[in-house]
Amino acid sequence: MTNEHLHLDPRLVEPWKDTQWGLLLLPVSPLLAGAFLLRAIWQTWRHYGQEILASVLNRGFALMAAWIIITSVLAADKQAAFLGMFNFLPFFAFFATASTFIKTPAQLRRIAWILVLGSVPVVIIGWGQLFWGWTGPLKLGAVINWPIQPLGNPPGRMASVFDYANVLASYFLVTFILGLGLWCESFFSLKSLMGVPEHREMVRDPRDPRIVRSLDLRAAEEPSRAWQRLGFLSLTVVGNGVALILTNSRNAWAIACAAGVAFAVYLGWRSLVAAFSIAVGGVAWSAFGPDPVRGWLRTIVPAYFWARLSDELYPDRPLASLRSTQWQFAWQMALDRPLTGWGLRNFTPAYEAKMQFWLGHPHNLFLMLAAETGIPGVLLLSGLVAWVLGHSIIRLRDWQITTPTPDSIIPLLEDRLIFFSYLVAFTACTLFHLLDVTIFDSRINIIGWLLLAAIWGVTRK
Repeated sequence: MTNEHLHLDPRLVEPWKDTQWGLLLLPVSPLLAGAFLLRAIWQTWRHYGQEILASVLNRGFALMAAWIIITSVLAADKQAAFLGMFNFLPFFAFFATASTFIKTPAQLRRIAWILVLGSVPVVIIGWGQLFWGWTGPLKLGAVINWPIQPLGNPPGRMASVFDYANVLASYFLVTFILGLGLWCESFFSLKSLMGVPEHREMVRDPRDPRIVRSLDLRAAEEPSRAWQRLGFLSLTVVGNGVALILTNSRNAWAIACAAGVAFAVYLGWRSLVAAFSIAVGGVAWSAFGPDPVRGWLRTIVPAYFWARLSDELYPDRPLASLRSTQWQFAWQMALDRPLTGWGLRNFTPAYEAKMQFWLGHPHNLFLMLAAETGIPGVLLLSGLVAWVLGHSIIRLRDWQITTPTPDSIIPLLEDRLIFFSYLVAFTACTLFHLLDVTIFDSRINIIGWLLLAAIWGVTRK
């Protein structure tokens, strides 16, 4: 059994297995997933606690944790701030431990497959919610709790097992991008397989032992499995993409398009980049461009896209619901208390008291952190994440094998591709949080920190 399934370090076999089970269960049962992941954290910490504490990066996250505690003690609403700590502190520990036992591209590939497979029931339930009359809530104690609002939440927007369409959109962004990476990998693997010289063996015809035939064993087995894998991934990527569209999230649409362009540029598919740019430009012009071209394009581009992008689907929204209003308020909160902020989860009561309008967050993670943990808090956390991404980009650029051979080139390209996919997926998460905040759903929070931990684990191996 390869290290995709079992870890090379005997002490990390159990944490690695627990993490895989946790990720598989994550979309359908955060409680069960959390139990497996907590066990993985504990087992890793028990064996590698000293090494984890010795890491400079982990010490940085420990400093961030201490800063969050300090700002919570000084918060305007201390109870809300202390509850808000659970959206950060456990995930710092998860990052530190996951980056300890995730070390190889094979593990990245394994995790990507698990997340993509886990998205299949989410897509099916989402389709059922919008088109087949499926409704909830569906509860099994605390183990399963699927809201499944009739016709989505908000109505007409797919939410599936999540509470809100935008949360589902952030989930599908990751699974779509990782699925796209696996699809590209399978596509190139199949091409290389079909181009490999045939491995032939002489066998007797079972119908007539006197006849000896030349049988291509590789073509009889490996291409068949490769085609099946590529077919499954094609259906899954298309399913995730269509579901992503049906969440009606403009933020997710734009980021998914950017991710597609990133893959095309990375793979050198210039014609696809050009076609994609023309298509996206046409949709954008139909929403925001001047007439008469805009009017002509609107006869081609479905109103579902241009009306949503131009906000014509939801006219006359209250001033307090606009992102610009929320951002201005959050920035002013940061300016009023620039050092320590107002405490985690303190934006909501402050905004409601001022605007008479309830909001769970200001639709920008960085402004939220600046308002709630102060300027030092947002700079420290951003700096730690930037440190990981900076080193990972250098790692991707310098990805090499010591003795390249014809048999080693393809695995090298595949390893670089899956690592690149993780970078794109995490970047997509970060960009999504410029216009929304979905970390309050534990599943999204876990996936985001998992991507960062996996990137760091492979980068520093």
